[in-house]
Amino acid sequence: MPLAGKGMLLTSMDIDAADEADFNRWYDREHLEERVAIEGFIEARRYVAHTGSPKYLCLYSTTTIEVLDSPAYRARLASPTDWSKTTMARFKNMIRAVARITVSRGQGRGAVLGIVRLRPEAGRQAALREALKQKLDPASLDGIVSMHLIESDAKLSGPTAEIPSASTGAGDWYVLIDGTNFSAISTLLAARFSATAALAEAKQISSGVYDLMWDLAQRDIPRS
Repeated sequence: MPLAGKGMLLTSMDIDAADEADFNRWYDREHLEERVAIEGFIEARRYVAHTGSPKYLCLYSTTTIEVLDSPAYRARLASPTDWSKTTMARFKNMIRAVARITVSRGQGRGAVLGIVRLRPEAGRQAALREALKQKLDPASLDGIVSMHLIESDAKLSGPTAEIPSASTGAGDWYVLIDGTNFSAISTLLAARFSATAALAEAKQISSGVYDLMWDLAQRDIPRS
């Protein structure tokens, strides 16, 4: 099936090696469940870079993009735990994108994720979307199970009071490629998103390949 829901929050960051153990403990024991428990969140997936930067990546799927501007979500942002305050202050090279899922083809989630960050040329968003629809077809591609496009909302993305270090490029788009192995993802990136296959409608900012660490769906959370 395509990606669940119509909205997505993408966060990515580096962390100093001295703080990394506590950072991962916070994500795994508190933060992921705290976010996924919010009304309208569906699931979250955590990744670590195989190649690319920042090192850590998390994708949160929501029923709609409006969930990421809802009272429930805003209330959680306004009341971080002490552990969250300490950990978020340590983030480096932070990316925060609140996005709409506009293309989602194929089915299932892969153990490996390819990601391409694009900056659309002004006035060429519709043409870019159409061009990407042609590229995001996993049919007959060994090791590729699904491909997706998420388009950031510039007003909702970027820094928050809790994460003032979030980077620029709040209106960037992201191509997500779910695959079964690193070779399949890297081969596809070279064929469809290399310098020789550049899109005329956008500037390619970065690309990378990430390994899945773990995932959590709201249905997995015990109900009190």
